[in-house]
Amino acid sequence: MTGAERRVGFRCDAGVKSGVGHLVRCVALAEELCGRGVEVVFLGEVCGSAWARAQLRERGYGLVPAPREPGELAALARRLHLDAVVLDSYLLPEETGAALRAAGLPVLAIVDGDPLGQEADLYLDQNLGAERRPFTRSGHRLAGARYVLLRDSVRGRTRAGGGGEVPRVLCFFGGTDSAGVAPEWARALRATGRPFHATVISPVPFEAGWPIAVIPPTDRLPELMAAADLVVTAAGSAVWELLHLGVPTALTWVAANQRGGYEELVGRGVAAGLGRAAGAESVGVLARLLADPAAREEHGRRGSGLVDGKGRERVADALMRLC
Repeated sequence: MTGAERRVGFRCDAGVKSGVGHLVRCVALAEELCGRGVEVVFLGEVCGSAWARAQLRERGYGLVPAPREPGELAALARRLHLDAVVLDSYLLPEETGAALRAAGLPVLAIVDGDPLGQEADLYLDQNLGAERRPFTRSGHRLAGARYVLLRDSVRGRTRAGGGGEVPRVLCFFGGTDSAGVAPEWARALRATGRPFHATVISPVPFEAGWPIAVIPPTDRLPELMAAADLVVTAAGSAVWELLHLGVPTALTWVAANQRGGYEELVGRGVAAGLGRAAGAESVGVLARLLADPAAREEHGRRGSGLVDGKGRERVADALMRLC
């Protein structure tokens, strides 16, 4: 498959409840494909997040409402003259991939461990350690951090933090904070009693008090990550961007499917573990990290070599060989 006159569809959704992680990693792969001359179109819904809608609009990517029924989706893909379809959703009927393949369309399924019954020609699991886990589906699998999908805005950036006397903290939980945990982690930071300056990203405004500034979701996130001395976040897709930048990170998890990634990252020492909820133990971990620059930077050093930024090129190569 060469780029000329080729079209790839991305079937994914984004919203307040589902978050924007699926959309963000699809955008990263779409950027790579567009750079090769491939036209891309997104199939699905983006609800309740102006920031997520802007990611498509600003890049000129079309968004077409997608039917849920697999056969109808396959018919839509044929009407749109797609040459391949990328699936990235936990909520699609498990027959979706099979219906697309029966219609003659190669399918790449982006998964996080369990493929949830989805049939595909190619699977992508970019989670750390995925290459060591069993996988029983037929079809080729790209597994592990070598295949992490990073956006242009992250790949072209270098770390700028790590030098100030008062640590700069960035706190965010995906593009929508679907679990609504930003206020409790802001309180946990204040409870440390340590000096810091923090930016907390939340789609719902709340009063945190000095030295915490609360801002809405922003396109400046890669810049803010690169400038931070410590990031407090959940073990979702943004972790790979932080690892690439080498930013010291303290992790929690807000969804069951993040638990495995949390344990892998914390177990390997590439991130500090805060546990599930903001309590006395997690406040103690944050206090130690805020007070000890060397401890913070050690986490960043361990993680910095794991994501080389070329994963989306490897994935695009594999996808284009299918068509």
